[in-house]
Amino acid sequence: MIYPWVAWYAVRRYAAYRVGALSEALTNTVFGFLRAYILIALWRARPALGGYDVTDAVTFCFLTQALIGPVQIFGGMDLAGRIRTGDVAIDLQRPVDLQLWWLADDLGRAAFALAFRGLPPLLVGAVAFRLDPPGPGVWAAFAVAVLLGVLVSFGLRYVVALLTFWLHDDRGVQAMALVTSLFFSGMILPLVVFPGALGEIAAFLPWAALIQVPADVFLGKAGPFGLRGGAGLLAAFGFQAAWAIALLAAGRALTVAARRKLVIHGG
Repeated sequence: MIYPWVAWYAVRRYAAYRVGALSEALTNTVFGFLRAYILIALWRARPALGGYDVTDAVTFCFLTQALIGPVQIFGGMDLAGRIRTGDVAIDLQRPVDLQLWWLADDLGRAAFALAFRGLPPLLVGAVAFRLDPPGPGVWAAFAVAVLLGVLVSFGLRYVVALLTFWLHDDRGVQAMALVTSLFFSGMILPLVVFPGALGEIAAFLPWAALIQVPADVFLGKAGPFGLRGGAGLLAAFGFQAAWAIALLAAGRALTVAARRKLVIHGG
């Protein structure tokens, strides 16, 4: 029962900074409006670009703003700093699994971020641009896609954090992770507008599971492999789940290797 407690403690810890969270929600909302009008101009010049219409583009914009916090596009993990300072030795001495501990903590963080940073810009955008809300079934599918996206995000950030055991300074790899996350997740532009082979490759990379796939689930667009409807939804979930499993497995292997490295060096 310790991991649910860790997740709940993470919610309470972040809830202590509610004013900061609401300030971030306000910032995300303002930037949502700026991005929305840019996308409106783009789609008016290029109607049906990437299979989206103007309403889809605006909805996608506010969905991305809502998901910034939960999938932690602009941030890494505190674990990297603890590895750099050596405090991770304390974490490894706890009678708990290091990866599961940080996963539980990240799920709690994501839940708080979704409620306090994600929903406000999405609701304001829906009211301001008169966006049609989807049905309960779509909301349920979207919730599953967001959860899987958070798992993929954690897997990516956990692997990057553990690289600090070997690199000793995570700033370079964190900068590379930020650029790839922004570009290949759909945060800057929907991946459906990427031309030719670039778009096809980007759609199969793990970063697409963070924002593009949950947004497509919300919009009812084609899933991976060009499938639609129920088949497209299952393909989207399968794509996210496959990357989540692969990244969590890679994180598990790196955790074992890092523990051995720490013991070998006598730390």
